[in-house]
Amino acid sequence: MLRVKSNTQKQLLRVGIIGAILTAICCFTPVLVLLFSALGIAAWTGYLDYVLLPLLGSFLLLIAYASLMATKSRDSSHH
Repeated sequence: MLRVKSNTQKQLLRVGIIGAILTAICCFTPVLVLLFSALGIAAWTGYLDYVLLPLLGSFLLLIAYASLMATKSRDSSHH
């Protein structure tokens, strides 16, 4: 399996958490709907779920991957 440095694991976890929070805010609140309306592209709001839900899933998978790699490296360093 691929070895990932501790610093990279922390960066992946940080990106995953920040990305998931921002995507969840945009997905579950009308932030993007209001922004798109203000920009005059409100017709695009119907397609937001096609982008936001997979993006949220990707960030959650990134969090899971970084957490798993951190746990594996912690376990291997103790043995």
